[in-house]
Amino acid sequence: MNKRVVITGLGVISSIGIGKDAFWESLLQGRSGISPVTAFDTTNHFTHNGGEAKLFKAEQFIPEERLKFMNRATQMAVASSKLATEDATLTPDYLSSLTVGVSHGTTLGAAQAIESVDSLLISKQEVGKELLYQMPTQTAPAAIAREFKCSGPHFMVSTACAAGNYAIAYAYDLITLNRADIMIVGASDGISRIEYTGFNQFSAVAPEKCQPFDKNRRGMMLAEGAGMLVLESMENAVKRKAPIYAEIAGYGLSCDAHHMTNASVEGITECMRKAMREAGITPEDVDYISAHGTGTIANDRAECAAIKKVFGPLYKTIPISSIKSMLGHTMGAASALEAIVCALALKHDVIPPTINFETPDPECDIDCVPNEARKHTVNIALNNSYAFGGNNASLVLKKFIS
Repeated sequence: MNKRVVITGLGVISSIGIGKDAFWESLLQGRSGISPVTAFDTTNHFTHNGGEAKLFKAEQFIPEERLKFMNRATQMAVASSKLATEDATLTPDYLSSLTVGVSHGTTLGAAQAIESVDSLLISKQEVGKELLYQMPTQTAPAAIAREFKCSGPHFMVSTACAAGNYAIAYAYDLITLNRADIMIVGASDGISRIEYTGFNQFSAVAPEKCQPFDKNRRGMMLAEGAGMLVLESMENAVKRKAPIYAEIAGYGLSCDAHHMTNASVEGITECMRKAMREAGITPEDVDYISAHGTGTIANDRAECAAIKKVFGPLYKTIPISSIKSMLGHTMGAASALEAIVCALALKHDVIPPTINFETPDPECDIDCVPNEARKHTVNIALNNSYAFGGNNASLVLKKFIS
């Protein structure tokens, strides 16, 4: 397992932009993608805002005859995969000549389709085959594999908010084990009523804005989106003169089962340490941490406590930002989008901010890059994601040097 794995393509669907360039520009400008939810009626909910990808037009990426068989999460996954493969300068003919696999993550996958079926059944209406085709768990990776005629393995992972990092880790392993030449990898989730209702009942949703690490933070902001990346061996990328954003150096996973919803400081700590051990780095080497940073009281407190344990007195010197302050929490897609942020930060030596930061919290006294992007040399980035049930994943990315 000594193959070097690099990132050569990035594809984004988000509330702050479609495509990596619009996404990156919005991040650096500190733009918010939060607005009133329109996908369903929120009248009876405690909150009414979310991060919908309102500029996303699926018909611009997918023919109508196939579109009707795809739920929203699958539509976004296919669209962002197209953006990623185009960004990687991969042609259909070239892809068909190699073993190409798909590794995809999600939290709720076909939730919107399930809600539509439920509504039809309650009103005693017929459920069409189009909706039934949208419901199976493997719909998104299967649709991507079909789109690019992938002959390699395709796989769906559902580890909630850490699913994107898990999917990237699996793809990394497949390439290093010579089981795939190229992997199309990432995650997607569409905003859904069941998700919105559930988190509202937890009182975990902020009424107006997401404020990670702020003393007066009031919760997360639910959102939707997709982030897809193209991974391949360094040898293959160099041979075909592909653009290279960053290198995957290693990852760490932990499933501590500490609590259904609350993160374990010990579980998060061990996850980061595993990732750094596998990558062969020390805390002194890390230049940027992309935080899970949901904006909830408990999660931000636990993540900061874990960072302090891992990094000791260095924790105050490392820039640590949360893009969820801008685009909201995209569930399974979150860490895939954040991996894209790390790749772009490594490429451009710029760190996106944590917006909406107003009042420092003594328990979260990190350098959260408040409100404005920052020029900063980034050679090593750590991407953290922590999910319900103690499913934790940390990914180490580094600047590519041939």
